[in-house]
Amino acid sequence: MKAFSLSLLSLIIVVFLCASCEEVLIQEEYEDNAVDVFNSLWTTVDENYTFFDFKGIDWDAVYTANRPRVEDGMRRDSLFNVLGDMLFVLRDGHVNLQAGFDLSRNWNWYLDHPQNFDFSLIERNYLKDDYEISGPFRNRVIDSIGYVYYSSFENQVSESLVDYIVTKFASRIEDKADTIIIKGLVIDVRDNGGGKLSNVENIVGRFADEKRLVHYWQYKDGPGHNELTERIPKYVEPTGDFQYTQAPVIILTNRSCYSATNFFVQVMKNFPNVLVVGDSTGGGGGLPINRELPNGWRYRFSSTVTTTVSGENIEDGVAPDIKVDMKEEDRQEGKDTILETAFGIINEIYDRQRIR
Repeated sequence: MKAFSLSLLSLIIVVFLCASCEEVLIQEEYEDNAVDVFNSLWTTVDENYTFFDFKGIDWDAVYTANRPRVEDGMRRDSLFNVLGDMLFVLRDGHVNLQAGFDLSRNWNWYLDHPQNFDFSLIERNYLKDDYEISGPFRNRVIDSIGYVYYSSFENQVSESLVDYIVTKFASRIEDKADTIIIKGLVIDVRDNGGGKLSNVENIVGRFADEKRLVHYWQYKDGPGHNELTERIPKYVEPTGDFQYTQAPVIILTNRSCYSATNFFVQVMKNFPNVLVVGDSTGGGGGLPINRELPNGWRYRFSSTVTTTVSGENIEDGVAPDIKVDMKEEDRQEGKDTILETAFGIINEIYDRQRIR
């Protein structure tokens, strides 16, 4: 995991050093009036955003359509709406404009899709009142299968806590009367909107069977839309005293999995005992950087590109290995279709291994 962590840290430092330098230039070049604020935002995004070509966005056309709507002396909320409309075109959940009185955003990456998750159903019919709250992990054994729900990568995960979880659900010894048989592990990250990549790092190494190349990163290397660095390889290797590699692991996903969760799911798919079940993740494959406009409004946008080992861009999400949507008839019966599918897969794998 050390190689993954050090390269990640180096990339973040480079990105943010570049961000700091450009903020100084912006403050010297533009003044606090509507036209300059508009031009500042459009130009900075034009020179630093990473997904124009991937998403087929004509940023010059966006300028042409919105620049006539801006004039000095216009109302602050009117200017905010113009800038928000311009950024909306990027179709990116990592793109926001914060003005104090409002936050512009484009959340269609999940709003246009089924929710495929109901925590109340999980709590009442699966977790019930007999489960552990281990830091941010709600977990218990359900019919000889480990279940862990992790609601946000913002919630700090220590190495010792991850070690506790993976060892708790690792026992598969059948010849001792006091040993609970655990057939496999379900990690539910549905509705997890992301958070800290350090938490991703602390978890994934416990599931790595060997050092593996998991994806590549690129970041902006010039003002042109295609001026990116060469692909930088990222690796994950086993960490901790125990790695959960013998039993099946199933990750449950929906479109509300975003940012750090998107990275987590993509990395976990590289391990041979891991399957992803549910809907595609919502995406968010670029690290966001923050900037400030001449009038003090803050904004952020994606500044890197992440591609899988096979070359797929994960900005728009990571596809599941097995696509499953919630069924209303199951919901009415208190069942989670996606979770039940995961249980069925683990039971099938376990039965097949026993027959051997």
